Amino acid sequence: MSTEPESVAPEEDADERHALHVIGWVSLGMAVAALGIFLGAGLRNRYRFKRRTPYDFYANASDREASEFGMGI
Repeated sequence: MSTEPESVAPEEDADERHALHVIGWVSLGMAVAALGIFLGAGLRNRYRFKRRTPYDFYANASDREASEFGMGI
């Protein structure tokens, strides 16, 4: 048994570095996609909220009666 450190072949080092680069780029892509979905949903909700009309506040006004029917209240 020798106490010399084992040397890594250049091919193995290059393959390992390539794999880490691929994992890094995939992770970055997934982070960008998640951020885009999050921001897109927020913008869509804000757009939908601003386009409400006064009639939208009363659109489900009769739903309460229908849901309480037959509940014994």
